[in-house]
Amino acid sequence: MLEHVPAWLGRLLQDRRAGHDQLVAADAEIRLGADTFELASPAFAHGARLPIRFTADGEGVSPPLVWTDVPDGTVSLALIVEDPDAPAGKPLVHAILWDIPSDERRLAEGAILPDGAGGPGGDVGTNSYLREGWLPPDPPTGHGEHDYVFQLFALSRRVELADSPGRGAFVKAIAGHVLGAAILIGTYSRGEPSTSDTEQTLGAGIAGAAPA
Repeated sequence: MLEHVPAWLGRLLQDRRAGHDQLVAADAEIRLGADTFELASPAFAHGARLPIRFTADGEGVSPPLVWTDVPDGTVSLALIVEDPDAPAGKPLVHAILWDIPSDERRLAEGAILPDGAGGPGGDVGTNSYLREGWLPPDPPTGHGEHDYVFQLFALSRRVELADSPGRGAFVKAIAGHVLGAAILIGTYSRGEPSTSDTEQTLGAGIAGAAPA
């Protein structure tokens, strides 16, 4: 959809971004006392450009993820993927997945699908386009580089959410139950790239959760 935004408009909006301080993982209530663990992808390195097949310019499937060193006492895991560089007041939500079994250690490529469509163990929420499943990265042409921040939370309980929750319900459900957080960032852009100092903006505590 946003590939149709003209490049001149994308460039005009370059300085308008939601901000990394608006990420779920940047919320002090969410990360209070939380340990960190490791989240990675066999398809791209932390901080590297997303392969095109995971974006709106390619197949648009969700990338594979793997995680290790989950905190003791974890009962379930929950994932949210956000774009804090979207030209909006809040980060754009690309995926919500919760009630991931505590013994699960991976998501296969293309696994984030609408409920009932052969998706992963766990339930899939609503992205910013009000659809279940993976919203492929689709930044405006000329807007510069966008960060796509995969945030995985280890929880002390199974959270109870209504069908297809959005970001607000997700945050409310996990608050006070986060044992650990893991961060993975992929980037994507159309047209000329821009530079974002992600780790500085997120803060040392959150950036330390990401694998090198």
